Amino acid sequence: MKKILVLTGGGDCPGLNAVIRAIVRSAEKSGEYEVWGSIEAFNGIMRDPPELIKLNFENTAGIHVKGGTIIKTTNRGNPFSYPVQNENGKWEKVDRSDYLIKSIREKGFDIVINIGGDGSQKISSMLHDKGVNIIGVPKTIDNDLSATDLTFGFNTAVQIATESFDKLVTTAASHNRVLIMEVMGRDAGWIALHTAIAGGAEICLIPEIPYRITSVVDKVKARYNSERNFVNIVIAEGAKAKDGQNSGQLSKDAGDPHFKYGGIGSVLRAQIEQEYPEAQVRTTVLGHIQRGGTPVAFDRILATAMGVKAFKMAEHGDFGKMVSFKNNRMEIVPLKDAIAKYNHIAMDNYLIETARETGITFGD
Repeated sequence: MKKILVLTGGGDCPGLNAVIRAIVRSAEKSGEYEVWGSIEAFNGIMRDPPELIKLNFENTAGIHVKGGTIIKTTNRGNPFSYPVQNENGKWEKVDRSDYLIKSIREKGFDIVINIGGDGSQKISSMLHDKGVNIIGVPKTIDNDLSATDLTFGFNTAVQIATESFDKLVTTAASHNRVLIMEVMGRDAGWIALHTAIAGGAEICLIPEIPYRITSVVDKVKARYNSERNFVNIVIAEGAKAKDGQNSGQLSKDAGDPHFKYGGIGSVLRAQIEQEYPEAQVRTTVLGHIQRGGTPVAFDRILATAMGVKAFKMAEHGDFGKMVSFKNNRMEIVPLKDAIAKYNHIAMDNYLIETARETGITFGD
């Protein structure tokens, strides 16, 4: 019987458990594979003793409705740049990929299915180059992988953001205020753009369109000088003013050196208050609420379909490739193509025109 190792890496995301469940169901139906989970991505298989869990019908039953991941996740387990603490207490990065590959083979795993975003699939591609039979499943609430039309978790994040935005609209109207809601998305504005259109925002600020504060304030003043004397703004965490900088800081966690976005909502508030002191401005940072809780039906379905496709790829030996959802079909793309281009919002995207035509200002 062949053995499949499944892991979830990077940030958590609604729908991860649905993928795991689908892989297990498909494997048990075949009768020729058993599935194991590595706890906290590659960390589990690299630990001594390893932290692995055999996945079966019983311990995956009903998990498709649950948020998070039953096999845990981490963004501090890159085997090619693994954090190790020296005797002097300082941390350094070492390449443990050979040790990882040795562990995978010693434990008898024939195939690895890596469920993760852009960073995780870069690792998948590098491991495939070193001979690992690996398959990628795209995961991110940011929808920033260009090789797939959608990633599971994105629609849930948009739904949560929209419901939160709807609540802010009523309090903005009641107090004649400018309410700013900061959402996730890193360098892509997909969550912000979808939320702004769904919620009927007046202003939407995204990384792809650096804003001019004068343009933003002009929109605020126009609303205040009309019968609609309140304003609701959606801003992506990666947005910035023209000639400005991204808001955030480098992560201080060992082994997690990425830039952590956050605070642009407060920056925008200060800018508006300086240019237009009459406005009462408040800021809400939605944060990790967007990636938690029960996945919406669409994400459960998409994640399940991706899990089934990943298992079929394993059966057919389609290694070094990633599951992709293109033109309403499940497709397969090479990992190198999957990570070649970041999925920014193109200026000719139909949603940019939709937003503009319905009165949303991008601050440009």
